[in-house]
Amino acid sequence: MSNSSGEKKHIVTPSLPSGFNEYLPSDQILFNSMIETIRKSYESFGFVPLDTPVIERAEVLLAKSGGDTEKQVYRFTKGDSDLAMRFDLTVPLARYVSLHYGELTFPFRRYHIGRVYRGERPQKGRYREFYQCDIDIVGNGTLSILNDAEIVGVIYQTFKALDLGGFTVMINNRKVLGGFFESFGVTNITEVLRAVDRLDKAGPEAVSKELGELGLSSECIEATLKLVALCGKPSEVIGEIKTWNIDNTLFNEGLSELETVCSAVKGYGVPEDCFKVNLRIARGLDYYTGTVYETFLNDHPELGSICSGGRYDELASNYTNQKLPGVGIAIGLSRLFSQLKESGLLRGTERSSVTDVLVVPMDDCLDYALKTASAMRRRGYSVETYLNGGKMAKKMGYADKLGIPFVLVCGESERDDGTVTVKNMATGEQKTVPIDPENGLNLSFLSEI
Repeated sequence: MSNSSGEKKHIVTPSLPSGFNEYLPSDQILFNSMIETIRKSYESFGFVPLDTPVIERAEVLLAKSGGDTEKQVYRFTKGDSDLAMRFDLTVPLARYVSLHYGELTFPFRRYHIGRVYRGERPQKGRYREFYQCDIDIVGNGTLSILNDAEIVGVIYQTFKALDLGGFTVMINNRKVLGGFFESFGVTNITEVLRAVDRLDKAGPEAVSKELGELGLSSECIEATLKLVALCGKPSEVIGEIKTWNIDNTLFNEGLSELETVCSAVKGYGVPEDCFKVNLRIARGLDYYTGTVYETFLNDHPELGSICSGGRYDELASNYTNQKLPGVGIAIGLSRLFSQLKESGLLRGTERSSVTDVLVVPMDDCLDYALKTASAMRRRGYSVETYLNGGKMAKKMGYADKLGIPFVLVCGESERDDGTVTVKNMATGEQKTVPIDPENGLNLSFLSEI
């Protein structure tokens, strides 16, 4: 191809960077619908919206990272500024609460739905840019353990509203695991917990080998595998752990917290078969200090955890001397959406438009059509006016391809009579009916056509 001067025009092949994603309209509508469902659920528990900058000062964002996390951060300089893109929504929250401490009312309950960035190796269901949907409750000095139970109530209501089938919230407390290892004289507990967290992916044999390399005795490894095999009804699992008679303060504190949380969860209307105590849930991130959660779809465990999080008592310690304990969870929505889509589990419309009504002007009736469209919008409907030429079959085909449910035709006879001709695209039926010039038509009436 050449431009007007005869020079050959260079055509850039359109493509996305590796690990980034975008959707066609039908998928984007469904994705947005899931975001809206999650938002409504979060707000129904009194969480307020928050959005922080995608870009933070690198020293702030990386204050408590290291290892793989720091390697995955997108970091760059602009002038004299050392900047980085947020890799989750929790660390920016800690910075936000520390910065605005004197202006906030505690406990501070926020939700944040937004994109985060990680420069990890792209693979199936894992992206470098993806959406997370977080809630957190942050206390000032102290934060009741009952907040940990409420988080389970939020998880339950949110996934019931998303209508993805049966699911189970797995609950544990890292103090139980930490105290257990302390009782065996283990000192490198963080590394050990990371190994335990890989149990489902790596398997008992590989984890046993790793624990041995970390210096655990064969007796401790055997007891560890027995402990993390415990999973089931809270009363049964906690009852079993109590028989072990482990004499460790941290262990018993964690066990008491776990029992309190599980008892309080029932008050949020969460059925007993929707949550379990699972002693192998450890969460790999260092900042978790107590209760931890992971959520799984009962019929699709291969999807892994679809919602996770926990209690953290010291996350804001890098930014303030104030003690700001918190508890929260995150839904990795981009990964979940892709997995659900691939598994055929998404329930929703295949529509590629949010339009309820397509108004089609005929002859010289554009003014009447525009007034009709405005009247329908005043009634609260999403209305599009077809402004291009072409035969009626083309216009109806446009509505059909986008999944627009109703077409309103405005011609000379309709204008003269104060009517519109309505076509129900699902049934093919059509009818000419009067229309209120101010308030349009009620679609519940139209659905009968």
